[in-house]
Amino acid sequence: MTQSKMNYYSGAGLDRAEHRRRDGNWLESELESADCRVMVLHRSHHFVTSQSEPCWLSGPEAAGWLADGHQSAFLGQIEGRSVIAVDLSEIASPETLPPLAGRGSFRDLRAFGPDLPRDQGALLAYARGLLYWHQRHRYCGICGSPTESAEAGHVRRCLNRNCDGLSFPRTDPAVIMLIHDGAGSCVLGRQKSWPPGMHSVLAGFVEPGESLEEAVAREIREEVGLVLDVAEVVYRSSQPWPFPASIMLGFQARTAHAELNVDQRELESARWFTREELMRSTEDESFRLPRRDSIARRLVDEWLDGKD
Repeated sequence: MTQSKMNYYSGAGLDRAEHRRRDGNWLESELESADCRVMVLHRSHHFVTSQSEPCWLSGPEAAGWLADGHQSAFLGQIEGRSVIAVDLSEIASPETLPPLAGRGSFRDLRAFGPDLPRDQGALLAYARGLLYWHQRHRYCGICGSPTESAEAGHVRRCLNRNCDGLSFPRTDPAVIMLIHDGAGSCVLGRQKSWPPGMHSVLAGFVEPGESLEEAVAREIREEVGLVLDVAEVVYRSSQPWPFPASIMLGFQARTAHAELNVDQRELESARWFTREELMRSTEDESFRLPRRDSIARRLVDEWLDGKD
């Protein structure tokens, strides 16, 4: 896929170099190289310059933190240069320490991601998702013993040798869908916790034992009471969404225009909107569409362009 067709936070242009993850000697030599690029995170926030651009360190600049055992992960290579992410969450204020002092601050990717070039945003999202997984899997899910990072940050191994269980980075599949009636109207809903005025398409996590199409039909039935034929579910695109750990699987689906029965536990409100209404969207606190780096916005925009 071309960059223009990819959703935000995908398309890093990265060679993940999986075959290098078990080569400890090679990785050690890469970390000693001035060409090695290191990004720094702190409690899922990235260290960026005052212009909200990634602030890269060299391998030698980050060597002290890596030697101290702070969690790190080899992300891969770009144009032959290795890319490492290191997590300084165990340090209270790492932005005050050399070599970070005076160079920038830690910010949430959601605050500046849409302004980055697509490949940079995708790379930062990859690092965020991987290091978040490490934070949540410090103990074995089988026996409860501590785990250690292995294979350059892509595996966690149980330290109990009677167990020796392995954990791998996880991504939670979620379906996200624009529901329309085939005649110029679609369903948008709103959660109370969202920014004022924001409305979006419906979404939900896939449950064990169901297909993606079944998940779409179930979520629509549960959230707004519409009955959906899985044959009318059409896949559109996907998006990594590491906030904290999802892959969003985007669909359109057609169903009869019927009265909605909104589940108030899930949504504050939901209703049918016409294309004309959405084209006149004020994009303010009275009404706004989803944020522009989200697959939700892409699904709406595609439908507004007549792609249904």
